[in-house]
Parts: sequence; structure tokens; C-alpha cells
Amino acid sequence: MLTDRSRALYEQARKVLPGGVDSPVRAFRAVGGAPLFIQRGAGSHIVDADGNEYVDYVCSWGPLILGHAHPRVVAALKEAVERGTSYGAPTELETMLAGRIVEAMPSIEMLRFVSSGTEATMTAVRLARGFTGRDKIVKFDGCYHGHADGLLVKAGSGVLTLGAPDSPGVPAATAANSLSAPYNDPATVERIFAANPGQIAAVIVEPIAANMGVILPEPGFLDGLRSLTQAHGSLLIFDEVITGFRVARGGAQELYGIRPDLTTLGKIIGGGLPVGAYGGRADVMALMAPLGPVYQAGTLSGNPLAMTAGIATLDELARPGVYDELERRAAYLASGIAGEACAAGIPMVTTRQGSLLTAFFADRPVVDYASARTADTLRYAAFFHAMLERGVYLAPSQFEAAMLSTAHADTDIERTIAAARGAFQKLH
Repeated sequence: MLTDRSRALYEQARKVLPGGVDSPVRAFRAVGGAPLFIQRGAGSHIVDADGNEYVDYVCSWGPLILGHAHPRVVAALKEAVERGTSYGAPTELETMLAGRIVEAMPSIEMLRFVSSGTEATMTAVRLARGFTGRDKIVKFDGCYHGHADGLLVKAGSGVLTLGAPDSPGVPAATAANSLSAPYNDPATVERIFAANPGQIAAVIVEPIAANMGVILPEPGFLDGLRSLTQAHGSLLIFDEVITGFRVARGGAQELYGIRPDLTTLGKIIGGGLPVGAYGGRADVMALMAPLGPVYQAGTLSGNPLAMTAGIATLDELARPGVYDELERRAAYLASGIAGEACAAGIPMVTTRQGSLLTAFFADRPVVDYASARTADTLRYAAFFHAMLERGVYLAPSQFEAAMLSTAHADTDIERTIAAARGAFQKLH
């Protein structure tokens, strides 16, 4: 596999971009290599600058649930861009996309669009503080809610991958208002509430953790958070930036039957373009300016191109049978990889919900940040490179998720399972 062009582009990028990338998770640092520079994508495949083609399970870190360059999305964007790229004024497209989201997620009565998931979670926390008049929030070790200062305490995603649980530049006073508990540990959350009576504005959680690898909520965990927040007058925020419209049309809240007070969204609702959203109870959302005193603004919020791509994507996802087929293919992939690992005598724990999955190189159940950290990251790095050599593009970190799209065919999955068989043999 030749990578000369990618390596040359990386050296050029390092001169003008910190680390040669615009997001740390792209750097391949966790797997000891230089990142591939991608030239184009179509369906379930991407092609790098050297002409190597791969089955893609990163899917732009989640947004591309229809695959690359889906014809309906591309056609809609071509038509939209000819009308202009941004107006700084309301468009009907915002209302149309909002209506589709509200219809799919009944807990969201009103919402506002922003340009990223970080903006969405940052503002949801600000809104919760404004609504309750309290300062403290509870989050969970290894969950990642974007790079706002108060949410980088014991965060997941690239922060976990790079071995930096907190970030320099976050004031101690800001971090002091973020209280972190182990995921799947409601007893610790109860103790936090008891130790901080009348001070906690909200609990924010990934209902299915997807930034320390995929970790599923244990029975009673989410219900317990819902009960605790209601009992203490706090808000429950579901960060569904990754899980929204991916694990089900109505997100994780549909799967688990929980109605949060606020929800944050991103990725899929923009169809591959930059987008985020936060929404929830109408009485809470009514505090946002211009209706109320909680301020948030954004020049490109509700950008017409992102709205257009989002509408086209959500309309495709509303077709009958889409999620059933995604479930079938994801189950096929997960069981196939797990079976090959078992046959090769490689310890592996595979966790999955819908089209979201992680294969941990671990020999015990992975239920939280501490157990995720027991995974063998060196073995994952070797596996990653072995899969890359066999034409399969995975996330360059043990602590990220693999994602499927509707464009992944059975032949892609069979090719991936065969690649895993060869990679596991190489790991011995």
C-alpha cells in the first residue's frame, strides 16, 4: 500500500496546522502513523491521495449514515447552492428540518440550530443553569460533550485517546462546577446530589456512551438519572450528537423510553455539513433570547446548505425498513468480527447498538471508563494497520466507534470480516 502522497501532504500540513490536522482524532497518533489524506468518497468507500480505496467505517465520525455523496443529498445541495450559501436571516428550511426532528423525538418541543455539537452542549448547559439558577453539573467519566471548558473534565474521544483527561487552559473555577461520576454508576450520582443539595443544575450524559468506545447503559441507569433529576429539581440532558437518528430514528431516548428535559443533536441532522442543535421542553427553551434572558447567537446557525442536506437525509431515513436493514448488517458485521477473534484466540469484547459498534481488545466486560481503559491499545494499533493494509478504514483509536451506513452492502461486510481474519492471524 503506497502512501507517499499522503505523507507529503501531511508534511506540508504540519507547517501550517498544529499536528497537521484540524481535529486531534484525525492524527493517527494513537496508532503510531501519519494520517491518510482523503481525496473522494462514494457510497461506503473512500479513496486516498495515493489512490488506495477502503471500505469506510468512520463515515465522517457519524454524519454519513447514507454513505458518501448520496445522490439525493448531492442533488438537493446542488440546487440549494445556486440560490446562495448563507443569508444571515431566517429561511423556511430551518422550520422544515426542525419539524422533522420534533416529529421523531417527542421530548423536543422546541429547538434551535447551531453550527456544531460543542455549541449545542455548551448552550444546553448554559440554559439549564439559567433555568434552575444553579451552577453545578454532573457528567460522566469518559463521556465527551465537545470542547467547551466545563465539559472537558474527564472527557472521552480524543482527550481519552491522547491520554489527557483534562485540558490546560480550563480555569480551576470552571472545572470545579463540573462533577464527574463513573458511567453506569447511579449510586455515585446519588451521593453527589446528597453532597450538593440544591446546587446541581443538570446531569448531562451520552445515553449510549460512544466516545470511550461504545458502552451501553446498564438496566436502570438512565431511569435512575431521570428519577434523581426530577426529585432534585435538576434537568436531564441527553447528548445525542452521535446517537440521534443513528441507533434509532428517535435516538437512544426512543430505545430506552426516557424523556429528557433537553437533547443535543448534530452530525446526522446536517447530512455531512456542519450542524448542531439543542432542544427540549418548551418552558425551558422559552428562556432563550430573544424570548428570554439566556443568550446564544451564531452567524451561520441554520445555514441553508446544512438544513437542505439534513432534510434530504432525514427523509431518506424515514423510509420503511431503513433501520431494520442497518440493524441486520451491523449485527452481521459485529458477530463476524467477534467470531474471527474467537477462532484466532484473540480476547475481544464487542459492544453494539444499531449501526454503532466497538470491538475492544479486552478480556472482561466493558461497562465504564475504567474498564474501557483496560483494553489493549497496542494490539488495537496493530489491528488498525493490518485492516488498513487490507482495504478497511477504521477509527484510529480503540476508544472510538465504527459506524455503518445504508450504503454498506453485504459484500463490504464480507470483505471486512475476511480482512479481520487475516489481521487476527497477523497479530499472533
